[in-house]
Amino acid sequence: MDAIKAARELGKAIQADERYIRYNEARIANDNDEELQNLIGEFNLVRQKVALEMSKSKEEQNKEKLDENNKEMQRLYTLVMQNEHMADFTMAKTDMDKLLNEVNGIIALCCDGEDPDTCEVSMGGCTGSCSTCGGCH
Repeated sequence: MDAIKAARELGKAIQADERYIRYNEARIANDNDEELQNLIGEFNLVRQKVALEMSKSKEEQNKEKLDENNKEMQRLYTLVMQNEHMADFTMAKTDMDKLLNEVNGIIALCCDGEDPDTCEVSMGGCTGSCSTCGGCH
């Protein structure tokens, strides 16, 4: 089996994994949650207002407007993150990221000559060697 074919098989295995299934279901639930999508849209509009105001020189910035928009952005962010679907998605994405970091770590170890059947990815602290890293957390 060549590497590309093996990668496609790995992709199938990942898509069959319960973490991927949960992540995908949570992503779809987020996409279909109209209230959540509206909140995200509002948040992005306010964030653009903040960015526009911040792009001005200090003298041109309207501090009152900036403070007001920052408070509104924080309020909207809190509402987004408290949404049930977003909370589920965040947890599912964390689990999915851990899976992908472990998979990538195994691949990296194998590329460094480690035995694919026995190499172990350290999911703990940084060893200082990026070649064995499962990703920064």
